[in-house]
Amino acid sequence: MSDDLLPQVHAALASIPGFEALEPGAYPVTRLGGLTNLVFRVEVDGGPYVLRLPGKGTEGYIDRKVERHNAMVAAQAGVSAEVVHADAGTGLMLTRCIENIVTMTPELFGNRAESPARAGTALRRLHTCGRAFESRFDLFPMIDGYLGILKAKQSEFPPGYADVVAAAEPARQALAAHPAPLAPSHCDPLCENFLDDGERMWIVDWEYSGMNDPLWDLGDLSVEAALTPGQDLEMMRAYLGGEPTDAQFGRMTVYKAMCDLLWTLWGLIQHADGNPAEDFWAYGLDRLERCKALMGAPEFKGHVTAVARG
Repeated sequence: MSDDLLPQVHAALASIPGFEALEPGAYPVTRLGGLTNLVFRVEVDGGPYVLRLPGKGTEGYIDRKVERHNAMVAAQAGVSAEVVHADAGTGLMLTRCIENIVTMTPELFGNRAESPARAGTALRRLHTCGRAFESRFDLFPMIDGYLGILKAKQSEFPPGYADVVAAAEPARQALAAHPAPLAPSHCDPLCENFLDDGERMWIVDWEYSGMNDPLWDLGDLSVEAALTPGQDLEMMRAYLGGEPTDAQFGRMTVYKAMCDLLWTLWGLIQHADGNPAEDFWAYGLDRLERCKALMGAPEFKGHVTAVARG
């Protein structure tokens, strides 16, 4: 890990009540993953912990008060890590580290036995916890909001993005025709937000969480993990406790395309903010092309029809 990050880690940790007396360099620090934030494992008395420093520009589209509430609800539901400290003003967060797990990747979802089923079970536990999240994840208003952010930044758009938005209109109408009961949802289920010990999964990172159609989480995870049709069924059977209906499977599939439509814009915002974590322009283009491919597949129209019929 770069030594120039250590002063930031220490200053952040020392600002948290109960950790003020720590001496710099007196505890191990390990850099963890993260696309928009700086994330570290820190081992201090009573630890280990995970320390999250918010990324540049995230204050423009992340409500840290909402995130704090939702992370605490998820922890209380037994789905996520215990929140030790969360500052709604700065976005600084400290959580307990969940031990003896692996951080999931698309490759691990592909070869780790029954991992789609464990993910489905974890999502069911979250969605049925009986507690409400603050905020609401509204897909199409979010798309409009992200477009507004990019226009305000006078950012470049990939060729053809407006055409893809227009082509998604039948899916938008089908989803609106049969709105689902909202549930507390993660809304950004990257593979790396799932932690697995081979018997159970936990879910972390609640920046985009809110009340949502719960099948969004399943569709989004399917895209992120590159699940096969068979794995989609495995995940949905574990989630539902039985076979999905055509409308349920269709809704999950439609959300696979819609999440790429949304996260294309998110990637463009990261690019506009100069986020150095990766090439976010290429990320956005890849998302857009995958969305086109999903909506252009012969079976996609049938899924939209199934959703429209309810």
